[in-house]
Amino acid sequence: MQPVLKIESLKKYYGKGESQTKAIDGISFEVMPGEFLGIMGASGSGKSTLLNCIAAVISPSAGTIEMEGTAINKLSGSALAKYRGQQMGYLFQNFELIDNLTGKENILLPVSLHGAKVDDERLNKLTSYLEINEILNKFPSQMSGGEKQRIAAARALILNPGLILCDEPTGALDSKNAKALMTKLEGLNKEDGATILMVTHDSNAASFCNRIMFIQDGKLFHEIRKDDGESRQDFYESILKVLAQLGGGSANVL
Repeated sequence: MQPVLKIESLKKYYGKGESQTKAIDGISFEVMPGEFLGIMGASGSGKSTLLNCIAAVISPSAGTIEMEGTAINKLSGSALAKYRGQQMGYLFQNFELIDNLTGKENILLPVSLHGAKVDDERLNKLTSYLEINEILNKFPSQMSGGEKQRIAAARALILNPGLILCDEPTGALDSKNAKALMTKLEGLNKEDGATILMVTHDSNAASFCNRIMFIQDGKLFHEIRKDDGESRQDFYESILKVLAQLGGGSANVL
């Protein structure tokens, strides 16, 4: 089985000489089809920079990023636009919905931007699973935070991309809505085969993943995997043990 994402010796440096910052300093890993991978680390550890490199928002200083065998750091023009809009879905912390579009119009925005055909079956499947049918005609100002994020999740998934990138997806949600969102993402991973890579500082959210990479000072510090049959509570406690070494943690599992 070929990896969906393959990263080798990735580096991202800012500045020169003594003032140089090594945001990412030689990270290598793969993401296999159907994985739910979490990336954790303290503020400034490099996790957001890593996500931005994968999303082709910024260019790495060295190393390679391959998406389904294609080196994305060599893409340009329409090929780069296709990667950003169709091969990859992005779920933001602050939803990034367009205020004057309805929920349905926000979901279908990638379809219209990339000249794709609306897949009514997929749209209906996603909106039903995410329980957002009743808010499709509402505008973001009429939605709760949890509803906005579920609309944003449907938008990220509508074109059935090979990889979903999630940047602190629970960061703007209360604990109840955060757990509801993560349960939905876990279900999409297990039932729909969605491959998800999530940056998070939230150990509760991370406990829904099946593998966690911990980054410190731009390097891979540690990695843990959820064993077959291991409970989310037990995996959560394993996460906390690593975070304790990194100097972080959180309250009880939700």
